[in-house]
Amino acid sequence: MSKVEDFLTKEEEQEIVEAIRVAENNTSGEIRVHIEQTTSKVPFDRALEVFHELKMDETQLQNGVLFYFAVADKNFIICGDKGINDVVANDFWDCTKDKMAEQFKAGKFKQGIVDGILNAGEQLKKHFPWSAGDTNELSNEISKG
Repeated sequence: MSKVEDFLTKEEEQEIVEAIRVAENNTSGEIRVHIEQTTSKVPFDRALEVFHELKMDETQLQNGVLFYFAVADKNFIICGDKGINDVVANDFWDCTKDKMAEQFKAGKFKQGIVDGILNAGEQLKKHFPWSAGDTNELSNEISKG
């Protein structure tokens, strides 16, 4: 299960994209998922790099969230932008990470990602509620490296 193509089925990918759409219905926050096979860099540093490559640091309220996965390395990172990190506690993402890790340990990768996205949407709603006129600033599609 170490290849990007084998990590999720097309159906599972669509369920993840739908989870992003549902989560973003309640918040002005922007959520992306990036999956790649491996990284030679420190996973958090690579996640930040992808965050910038996907232009997630260009959202109006600086409220983008990236779920980054290096599947062969069995690493995942949740990376929030400055607007989020300025208003939340340092352990803000820990409960989301823990819920995801629990599903991953059971081999339920798609469910772990969906749970993480929906949880992030709930958390973001508290600080960045959706309001009339909000636009979807970033694609909901899964990016791959």
